[in-house]
Amino acid sequence: MTRTLRGAIALAGATALCLGAVATSGAVQPGADSARQDVKIGLLLPESKTTRYEKFDRPYIEAKIKELAPDAQIDYYNAAESATTQQQQVNTALAKGDKVLILDAVDAKSIQSSVQKAHDAGVKVVAYDRLAQGPVDSYVSYDNRKVGELQGQALLDALGDKAQSGQIVMHNGSPTDPNAAEFKAGAHSVLDGKVKIGKEYDTPNWDPNNANQQMSGAISALGKDNIVGVYSANDGLAAGIATALKAAGINVPLTGQDAQLDAIQRILLGTQTITIMKPYKPEADIAAQMAVDFAEGKPLPSDLVPTTVTSGSGQKVPANLLTPVVVDKTNIKDTVVKDGLYTVQEICTPTYAAACKEAGLQ
Repeated sequence: MTRTLRGAIALAGATALCLGAVATSGAVQPGADSARQDVKIGLLLPESKTTRYEKFDRPYIEAKIKELAPDAQIDYYNAAESATTQQQQVNTALAKGDKVLILDAVDAKSIQSSVQKAHDAGVKVVAYDRLAQGPVDSYVSYDNRKVGELQGQALLDALGDKAQSGQIVMHNGSPTDPNAAEFKAGAHSVLDGKVKIGKEYDTPNWDPNNANQQMSGAISALGKDNIVGVYSANDGLAAGIATALKAAGINVPLTGQDAQLDAIQRILLGTQTITIMKPYKPEADIAAQMAVDFAEGKPLPSDLVPTTVTSGSGQKVPANLLTPVVVDKTNIKDTVVKDGLYTVQEICTPTYAAACKEAGLQ
């Protein structure tokens, strides 16, 4: 064999090796892309009567997931207040192959078996806004006891020297929602011993209609002139309560939570005193980050879960608890408008124009 021929063979072999290396290198990248495309997340929200879920939580969570993992598959479910439906939806999500569930439980206790089923299947569960029972992997919400404390203090401040002159009515929210128990405990820690509680209710399903009936019953039982204030755990309940108060010709301090548009408008008119704003985007972004990290097999960084909470079933859960904000007539522009929840135009429709002008919104 000539030297020239041997050189040609060697060159061909080297070229083949190089091509093989390029092919192997090229195969790694599609594999990585495939892993990224395998981000499959189930988003399970509890209901749609409260406007926040469809207007804010869902789009914010989905947008952040897509920002972090553009090829992610997101399977969305809304349980329409049915714990049974949500359990079925978890089964569907698992059957679809979702690797992570972002779960806002309708009923924190009854969903425990579904959380266990997900855990047994190797699927991570991010508890969103409400802490589900069972082996949850992480949790993001607001400091719910603090919410109740802020509501209770705001009611006391609004009552002033009338705090001891009559009775208040308390509407604490759904007994199946662990957050409601924390709101209630926080409010009681401020109000007990400083006001007389004439009637107190847990309101199934956070239903405004139930709150309306409860308030009407309280007015009949206590007498309209004996009611000096009303604690409402959220704005949906406050809507039903405000209708009952108006029908009875009563205008007293009334609390709320969630910074719903109708609540902001009631605050401007003076038929609701405050609401608690829990900015949705930070909470949604954290939940999305947790879910994508889990789906990609990454451990959650300590700054994403800076604390630990204990669930109703006794699990210690890594958590991120955000700080709520009180909204009243004086700071609407600096809270809900500044944060982009609503524009001045959305708030200040003709019905509320005069009140908006008085509050400095127009």
